Amino acid sequence: KLGKVFTGWVQRSFQSTQAAAASQNTCAADDNKATSPVPKDCPVCSYNEWDPLEEVIVGRAENACVPPFSVEVKANTYEKYWGFYQKFGGQSFPKDHLKKAVAEIEEMCNILKGEGVIVKRPEPIDWSVKYKTPDFESTGMYAAMPRDILLVVGNEIIEAPMAWRARFFEYRAYRRIIKDYFNCGAKWTTAPKPTMADDLYDQDYPIHSVEDRHKLAAQGKFVTTEFEPCFDAADFIRAGRDIFVQRSQVTNYMGIEWMRRHLAPDYRVHIISFKDPNPMHIDATFNIIGPGLVLSNPDRPCHQIELFKKAGWTVIRPPVPLIPDDHPLWMSSKWLSMNVLMLDEKRVMVDANETSIQKMFENLGISTIKVNIRHANSLGGGFHCWTCDIRRRGTLQSYFD
Repeated sequence: KLGKVFTGWVQRSFQSTQAAAASQNTCAADDNKATSPVPKDCPVCSYNEWDPLEEVIVGRAENACVPPFSVEVKANTYEKYWGFYQKFGGQSFPKDHLKKAVAEIEEMCNILKGEGVIVKRPEPIDWSVKYKTPDFESTGMYAAMPRDILLVVGNEIIEAPMAWRARFFEYRAYRRIIKDYFNCGAKWTTAPKPTMADDLYDQDYPIHSVEDRHKLAAQGKFVTTEFEPCFDAADFIRAGRDIFVQRSQVTNYMGIEWMRRHLAPDYRVHIISFKDPNPMHIDATFNIIGPGLVLSNPDRPCHQIELFKKAGWTVIRPPVPLIPDDHPLWMSSKWLSMNVLMLDEKRVMVDANETSIQKMFENLGISTIKVNIRHANSLGGGFHCWTCDIRRRGTLQSYFD
């Protein structure tokens, strides 16, 4: 009996080895197909915020919904709008307002095309649909701000994990576009998807006033914990080999460390911080607009600004925004005026109503392309937020060596 058992084991092992060898040969043949060199005409290539823009993704306002008023939303919004979130969470933003925002973004796309830029758009999705994971329930929000969820570094598209539960499935609107880019040779990376369990958030985060927020931010306390990596792509801003990021309400140190390890050794990720009572996304606080040129929000000074000055950079303080107090800004501040999109070093897309910052750019020798997106601003973003530059004509360089 023992002999039969041993013989049977040898026979099965031999058959298994043969099967594995056959499988390996098949995989090797498939590998030859899978590892074909990246085409020279790969449509994805962008290293900074100012090289000549050739292709861009522009978001959609269609079907945008107010996120449910959860703790992470409360920590990122202003007290005067909390009643709005409590009343309309899970429902559409005001229909008339959305209609105007949609028209503004369509006009923006037309102007970009007129400037020679290829424009891609995410899929329209019904964001009011309720969803449930093992850890939470929510409705969606929108696919208005591709800058929040997508970061292009060289020929790689990185999908951010996000930090708001209402944005958990936002990536779905962009998957068709990203698959097309991948099939044309781009790299495609999705950061670890967070569970967004209760442990990711400080459920008792004490926010009652702007003063509270200043104190908490100064102490390095945020609504997101270090339970798991989380970040929004819009907390990163690129300058060739150097990428700058802030620890914010939506980006934790664990998320920053994931990016640091992922991008090393070709790129250096630097943490910078600001005197900001409501840190969420870096590009209305610190917006790099050219080699050696950065817009720095005078209301939110950068604590590490000497790093840039010592490197010979020019730090520009943009003028006070002109947007009226009664215009709704449900998820942002007036400083969207500095949230501009550089088409190249000498052309910038800027709000048609912000004449002060237009003059500032013109004094710098930069031509302004004026577009009105006031109603689109209300959804939480300016030109930089509403776009994700896919291809800029330029090469990888270092500006801090």
